Amino acid sequence: MQVHYDEDKSLDARCVWAVAESKAGTLTQCLGVGKQFVLEPAVKLISRARGIKRLFEPPLFRRTEERPELVISCGFRAEPTVLDIKSAYGGLPFTVHLQRPRIEGYDLVFVSRHDWVDELANRPNYHQMVGVPHQITWARLAPLRDAARRRFSPDGRPIAAIFVGGSNGAYVYDETTHETIRHAARQLEREGWRVVASVSRRSEDNTQQALLELNGENIAVWDRQTENPYLAYMAAADAFLIAKDSITMPCEALATGKPVFTLDITPVEGPRLDKFVRYHRDLHESLQLTRPFEGKIESYIYEPLDETRRIASIIRSKMNRM
Repeated sequence: MQVHYDEDKSLDARCVWAVAESKAGTLTQCLGVGKQFVLEPAVKLISRARGIKRLFEPPLFRRTEERPELVISCGFRAEPTVLDIKSAYGGLPFTVHLQRPRIEGYDLVFVSRHDWVDELANRPNYHQMVGVPHQITWARLAPLRDAARRRFSPDGRPIAAIFVGGSNGAYVYDETTHETIRHAARQLEREGWRVVASVSRRSEDNTQQALLELNGENIAVWDRQTENPYLAYMAAADAFLIAKDSITMPCEALATGKPVFTLDITPVEGPRLDKFVRYHRDLHESLQLTRPFEGKIESYIYEPLDETRRIASIIRSKMNRM
């Protein structure tokens, strides 16, 4: 898959707001795109407080603040607030939503291909995106690679990074899932790989404990007690094995150009699972970016995925024409 970008940077927003609820998965999408324009977008987190607690919280923004030129949001709770921001500043902020919104009024909307429906094709301000944007780039990882490889593979053996998440309504981290992960890690170890493995914020303690059983000479598991080595693991990796419950982590790994394999775990039948099935089918069958893990990791070639930059180029082009 060849990716092309609009390199016209004649207009870059000076003031960018990232508006999202306090969930890492939604906020990182906004920050990833926002950082294509400024080094540090202003973060505006949507409160989930209810009742009287909400009355004692400071306002999300004040009209005395510098007017944002670009507001990027994700998640349905952000939508009314973003439209309030746009109204408060006379309709001038350019607004972008990184999900199909429930209410209209955004200047641009980006919808993941697995959530896209045909009716959206008639809306000129709607665009498809592969998976979700994020903050990982190879330019960010490359300076870390040599040191990370010396740390995790001092003998120069190839490194496989295993990333897992947590139960989410589409998949469940039961003992079968835990044994699937452990079996895959040990299989890679037998084939000569060094393995680094990490849980995510969503992972429950029993998943952490299941992975810690793998710790050994050739398998390193983050213990959650030390600084998160996620970036170092990504920089060091020669291949990735990622549990299917994540949307973001495969997209991040695909920014490296390294092989990305997905690991089947215990599914939960229903509409939420259907969404993940569409997502993984798109990455594997339609775009040929990922491969299902069938016991072995082999090298293959693809164009590294950089949707974050592509999305920013569309935003920049539209803002330049206004």
